[in-house]
Amino acid sequence: MINKPPLSTELPIPLPAPGEGKRGEAGHLGYLLRQAAAAQRLRMERALADLPITAPQFALLTMLDAYPGSSNAELARLTLLTPQTVSPMVTSLERSGLLARTPHAVHGRIQQLSLSPAGAELLAQAKARVARLEQELAAPLAEEELLLVKRWLANLASGMEGEA
Repeated sequence: MINKPPLSTELPIPLPAPGEGKRGEAGHLGYLLRQAAAAQRLRMERALADLPITAPQFALLTMLDAYPGSSNAELARLTLLTPQTVSPMVTSLERSGLLARTPHAVHGRIQQLSLSPAGAELLAQAKARVARLEQELAAPLAEEELLLVKRWLANLASGMEGEA
């Protein structure tokens, strides 16, 4: 019989908190971007908790507000979600009276989506909350620095567009 060492519940190396070790300045840039995005999404979920939408639904409604008449497939691309995720989300938002579908004038199988008045009202409430989060996020940066960060992130995303 082989003697096995007793199982320990302690990790050999304590895990660093966000912002420390490889989860901080010593970390890989891609990991840090993902960590920051996850933290911001959690903040958004908390800010929207008492509203009847989630952070992904907020993203979908925001893009639909910016690009009315978009199809499910277009919204999937705009929100960085899969079509399989967007389809039931759109159905749920439609049942809740937050958006409406209309057939495309030329391609009848394509459904164009638009915000309903109730959807626009809810989105305005949600945008106000998210705007406060954005202000907190940007607070340590000067305007020029914020523009530089936004430009860098947009360029990073557009450079990867062809790879998706």
